[in-house]
Amino acid sequence: MRIAVIGAGNMGGAIARGLAKGTIAKASDIIVSNPSQGKLDRLKAEFPDMSVTHDNRKAAEGADMVILAVKPWLMKEVTSALHWADSQILVSAAAAVTFNELAAFAGETRLPMFRIIPNTAISELASMTLIASRNATPDQERLLLDIFSEMGLAMLIPEEKIAATTSLASCGIAYALKYIQAGMQAGIELGVYPKDGMRMVAQSLKGAAELILNNDTHPAAEIDKVCTPGGYTIRGINSMEHDGFTAAVINAMKASMY
Repeated sequence: MRIAVIGAGNMGGAIARGLAKGTIAKASDIIVSNPSQGKLDRLKAEFPDMSVTHDNRKAAEGADMVILAVKPWLMKEVTSALHWADSQILVSAAAAVTFNELAAFAGETRLPMFRIIPNTAISELASMTLIASRNATPDQERLLLDIFSEMGLAMLIPEEKIAATTSLASCGIAYALKYIQAGMQAGIELGVYPKDGMRMVAQSLKGAAELILNNDTHPAAEIDKVCTPGGYTIRGINSMEHDGFTAAVINAMKASMY
Protein backbone atom coordinates (compact mmCIF):
# COMPACT_ATOMS: atom_id res chain seq x y z
CA MET A 1 0.00 0.00 0.00
CA ARG A 2 1.40 3.40 -1.02
CA ILE A 3 0.65 6.22 1.41
CA ALA A 4 1.23 9.94 0.89
CA VAL A 5 1.46 12.30 3.85
CA ILE A 6 0.95 15.96 2.94
CA GLY A 7 2.58 18.06 5.65
CA ALA A 8 5.57 17.14 7.82
CA GLY A 9 4.85 19.33 10.84
CA ASN A 10 4.35 18.01 14.36
CA MET A 11 1.34 15.88 13.41
CA GLY A 12 2.27 14.95 9.85
CA GLY A 13 5.81 14.07 10.83
CA ALA A 14 4.59 11.96 13.76
CA ILE A 15 2.12 10.11 11.52
CA ALA A 16 4.82 9.43 8.93
CA ARG A 17 7.16 8.10 11.62
CA GLY A 18 4.41 5.94 13.11
CA LEU A 19 3.54 4.50 9.71
CA ALA A 20 7.18 3.66 9.02
CA LYS A 21 7.51 1.90 12.38
CA GLY A 22 4.34 -0.12 11.82
CA THR A 23 3.67 -3.31 9.90
CA ILE A 24 1.09 -2.18 7.34
CA ALA A 25 3.26 0.09 5.18
CA LYS A 26 7.00 -0.08 4.63
CA ALA A 27 9.05 3.11 4.71
CA SER A 28 9.66 2.65 0.98
CA ASP A 29 5.88 2.85 0.40
CA ILE A 30 5.57 6.22 2.16
CA ILE A 31 6.09 9.61 0.54
CA VAL A 32 5.95 12.85 2.51
CA SER A 33 5.49 16.33 1.07
CA ASN A 34 6.35 19.56 2.87
CA PRO A 35 7.24 23.11 1.75
CA SER A 36 10.36 23.41 3.94
CA GLN A 37 13.36 21.13 3.59
CA GLY A 38 14.50 20.77 7.20
CA LYS A 39 11.63 18.56 8.35
CA LEU A 40 11.98 16.38 5.26
CA ASP A 41 15.70 16.00 5.90
CA ARG A 42 15.03 14.80 9.45
CA LEU A 43 12.53 12.21 8.23
CA LYS A 44 14.91 11.04 5.52
CA ALA A 45 17.74 10.70 8.03
CA GLU A 46 15.55 8.48 10.25
CA PHE A 47 14.05 6.47 7.39
CA PRO A 48 16.35 6.47 4.34
CA ASP A 49 13.86 4.42 2.30
CA MET A 50 11.10 7.00 2.74
CA SER A 51 10.49 9.33 -0.21
CA VAL A 52 10.23 13.10 0.32
CA THR A 53 9.22 15.95 -1.94
CA HIS A 54 8.08 19.58 -2.02
CA ASP A 55 5.43 18.74 -4.60
CA ASN A 56 2.04 17.77 -3.13
CA ARG A 57 0.74 16.55 -6.48
CA LYS A 58 3.76 14.32 -6.97
CA ALA A 59 3.26 12.87 -3.50
CA ALA A 60 -0.45 12.16 -4.02
CA GLU A 61 -0.13 10.78 -7.55
CA GLY A 62 -0.42 6.99 -7.47
CA ALA A 63 -0.96 6.86 -3.69
CA ASP A 64 -3.64 4.53 -2.38
CA MET A 65 -4.15 6.76 0.65
CA VAL A 66 -3.49 10.49 1.00
CA ILE A 67 -3.23 11.82 4.55
CA LEU A 68 -3.69 15.60 4.74
CA ALA A 69 -1.87 16.86 7.83
CA VAL A 70 -1.94 20.60 7.19
CA LYS A 71 -3.48 23.48 9.13
CA PRO A 72 -7.27 23.84 8.73
CA TRP A 73 -6.94 27.18 6.93
CA LEU A 74 -4.74 25.52 4.28
CA MET A 75 -7.03 22.56 3.63
CA LYS A 76 -9.03 24.13 0.81
CA GLU A 77 -5.91 25.28 -1.05
CA VAL A 78 -4.09 21.97 -0.63
CA THR A 79 -7.04 19.63 -1.25
CA SER A 80 -8.39 21.41 -4.30
CA ALA A 81 -4.95 21.42 -5.95
CA LEU A 82 -4.71 17.62 -5.96
CA HIS A 83 -6.08 15.32 -8.67
CA TRP A 84 -8.21 12.71 -6.91
CA ALA A 85 -8.83 9.21 -8.28
CA ASP A 86 -11.89 7.16 -7.33
CA SER A 87 -9.67 4.45 -5.89
CA GLN A 88 -7.90 6.79 -3.45
CA ILE A 89 -8.72 7.21 0.23
CA LEU A 90 -8.67 10.77 1.57
CA VAL A 91 -7.69 11.10 5.23
CA SER A 92 -7.86 14.48 6.94
CA ALA A 93 -6.17 15.34 10.23
CA ALA A 94 -7.67 18.86 10.32
CA ALA A 95 -10.01 18.80 13.32
CA ALA A 96 -12.54 21.46 12.31
CA VAL A 97 -12.91 20.61 8.60
CA THR A 98 -16.11 18.64 7.96
CA PHE A 99 -16.75 15.90 5.42
CA ASN A 100 -18.98 18.25 3.43
CA GLU A 101 -16.16 20.77 3.25
CA LEU A 102 -13.62 18.11 2.29
CA ALA A 103 -15.88 16.86 -0.50
CA ALA A 104 -16.33 20.40 -1.79
CA PHE A 105 -12.57 21.06 -1.66
CA ALA A 106 -11.76 17.79 -3.46
CA GLY A 107 -14.58 18.16 -5.97
CA GLU A 108 -15.53 14.56 -5.22
CA THR A 109 -18.66 13.61 -3.27
CA ARG A 110 -18.19 9.82 -3.60
CA LEU A 111 -14.54 9.65 -2.52
CA PRO A 112 -13.90 7.43 0.54
CA MET A 113 -12.95 9.87 3.29
CA PHE A 114 -11.82 9.72 6.88
CA ARG A 115 -11.38 12.35 9.53
CA ILE A 116 -8.78 11.45 12.13
CA ILE A 117 -8.13 13.22 15.42
CA PRO A 118 -4.91 11.93 17.02
CA ASN A 119 -3.20 13.56 19.97
CA THR A 120 0.44 14.53 20.33
CA ALA A 121 1.36 11.20 21.97
CA ILE A 122 1.23 9.74 18.47
CA SER A 123 4.95 10.59 18.33
CA GLU A 124 5.41 7.96 21.08
CA LEU A 125 3.00 5.49 19.41
CA ALA A 126 0.65 6.16 22.33
CA SER A 127 -2.07 8.33 20.78
CA MET A 128 -5.80 8.14 21.35
CA THR A 129 -6.92 8.51 17.74
CA LEU A 130 -10.55 9.21 16.86
CA ILE A 131 -11.70 8.12 13.38
CA ALA A 132 -14.87 9.05 11.48
CA SER A 133 -15.66 7.73 8.00
CA ARG A 134 -17.73 8.67 4.96
CA ASN A 135 -18.28 6.57 1.82
CA ALA A 136 -15.91 3.97 3.27
CA THR A 137 -16.32 0.19 3.15
CA PRO A 138 -16.02 -1.92 6.30
CA ASP A 139 -12.63 -3.13 5.02
CA GLN A 140 -11.42 0.45 4.64
CA GLU A 141 -12.62 1.29 8.14
CA ARG A 142 -10.78 -1.74 9.50
CA LEU A 143 -7.64 -0.65 7.63
CA LEU A 144 -7.69 2.78 9.27
CA LEU A 145 -8.29 1.24 12.68
CA ASP A 146 -5.40 -1.17 12.14
CA ILE A 147 -3.04 1.60 10.99
CA PHE A 148 -3.71 3.91 13.91
CA SER A 149 -3.97 1.14 16.48
CA GLU A 150 -0.26 0.63 15.82
CA MET A 151 0.22 4.22 17.01
CA GLY A 152 -1.76 3.81 20.23
CA LEU A 153 -5.49 3.22 20.61
CA ALA A 154 -7.94 3.98 17.78
CA MET A 155 -11.71 4.25 17.93
CA LEU A 156 -14.35 4.65 15.21
CA ILE A 157 -16.93 7.35 15.97
CA PRO A 158 -19.69 9.17 14.07
CA GLU A 159 -18.73 12.58 12.70
CA GLU A 160 -21.20 14.38 14.96
CA LYS A 161 -19.25 13.17 18.02
CA ILE A 162 -15.90 14.54 16.86
CA ALA A 163 -16.16 17.88 18.70
CA ALA A 164 -16.99 16.26 22.04
CA THR A 165 -14.44 13.45 21.76
CA THR A 166 -11.71 15.80 20.58
CA SER A 167 -12.18 17.68 23.82
CA LEU A 168 -11.69 14.46 25.81
CA ALA A 169 -8.85 12.88 23.86
CA SER A 170 -6.95 15.48 21.83
CA CYS A 171 -7.31 18.54 24.06
CA GLY A 172 -7.52 16.18 27.03
CA ILE A 173 -3.86 15.22 26.87
CA ALA A 174 -3.01 18.81 27.80
CA TYR A 175 -5.16 18.51 30.91
CA ALA A 176 -3.36 15.31 31.89
CA LEU A 177 -0.05 17.12 31.41
CA LYS A 178 -1.34 19.96 33.56
CA TYR A 179 -1.97 17.42 36.33
CA ILE A 180 1.65 16.26 36.03
CA GLN A 181 2.84 19.86 36.21
CA ALA A 182 0.70 20.51 39.29
CA GLY A 183 2.11 17.38 40.94
CA MET A 184 5.63 18.60 40.23
CA GLN A 185 4.84 21.93 41.89
CA ALA A 186 3.50 20.14 44.95
CA GLY A 187 6.63 17.99 45.05
CA ILE A 188 8.87 21.03 45.01
CA GLU A 189 6.99 22.48 47.98
CA LEU A 190 7.40 19.13 49.74
CA GLY A 191 11.12 19.02 49.05
CA VAL A 192 11.25 16.78 45.96
CA TYR A 193 13.49 17.77 43.06
CA PRO A 194 11.38 18.82 40.01
CA LYS A 195 12.77 16.22 37.62
CA ASP A 196 12.26 13.43 40.14
CA GLY A 197 8.74 14.61 40.94
CA MET A 198 7.89 14.81 37.23
CA ARG A 199 8.89 11.19 36.68
CA MET A 200 7.02 10.02 39.78
CA VAL A 201 3.78 11.73 38.84
CA ALA A 202 4.02 10.85 35.14
CA GLN A 203 4.58 7.16 35.90
CA SER A 204 1.71 7.19 38.40
CA LEU A 205 -0.56 8.69 35.73
CA LYS A 206 0.62 6.08 33.22
CA GLY A 207 -0.03 3.34 35.77
CA ALA A 208 -3.54 4.65 36.42
CA ALA A 209 -4.26 4.57 32.70
CA GLU A 210 -2.96 1.01 32.39
CA LEU A 211 -5.21 -0.14 35.25
CA ILE A 212 -8.26 1.20 33.41
CA LEU A 213 -7.30 0.08 29.90
CA ASN A 214 -6.00 -3.38 30.81
CA ASN A 215 -8.73 -4.37 33.25
CA ASP A 216 -11.84 -2.64 31.88
CA THR A 217 -12.48 -1.36 35.36
CA HIS A 218 -13.94 1.93 36.62
CA PRO A 219 -11.87 4.79 38.10
CA ALA A 220 -14.04 4.82 41.22
CA ALA A 221 -13.29 1.15 41.87
CA GLU A 222 -9.54 1.75 41.58
CA ILE A 223 -9.72 4.84 43.80
CA ASP A 224 -11.48 2.77 46.48
CA LYS A 225 -8.58 0.31 46.47
CA VAL A 226 -6.17 3.14 47.39
CA CYS A 227 -8.37 4.93 49.91
CA THR A 228 -8.01 3.11 53.23
CA PRO A 229 -10.64 4.24 55.76
CA GLY A 230 -9.11 6.96 57.90
CA GLY A 231 -6.04 7.00 55.64
CA TYR A 232 -4.09 9.74 53.92
CA THR A 233 -5.32 9.25 50.34
CA ILE A 234 -8.98 9.86 51.12
CA ARG A 235 -7.98 13.16 52.75
CA GLY A 236 -6.35 14.19 49.50
CA ILE A 237 -9.32 13.05 47.41
CA ASN A 238 -11.72 14.99 49.62
CA SER A 239 -9.47 18.04 49.44
CA MET A 240 -9.45 17.86 45.63
CA GLU A 241 -13.24 17.66 45.55
CA HIS A 242 -13.53 20.54 48.03
CA ASP A 243 -11.34 22.65 45.73
CA GLY A 244 -13.43 21.79 42.67
CA PHE A 245 -11.14 19.36 40.85
CA THR A 246 -13.91 17.38 39.13
CA ALA A 247 -15.82 20.51 38.14
CA ALA A 248 -12.63 22.11 36.80
CA VAL A 249 -11.91 19.13 34.54
CA ILE A 250 -15.51 18.97 33.27
CA ASN A 251 -15.59 22.72 32.63
CA ALA A 252 -12.25 22.60 30.79
CA MET A 253 -13.44 19.83 28.45
CA LYS A 254 -16.73 21.61 27.78
CA ALA A 255 -14.89 24.87 27.15
CA SER A 256 -12.59 23.25 24.58
CA MET A 257 -15.43 22.03 22.33
CA TYR A 258 -15.40 23.86 19.01
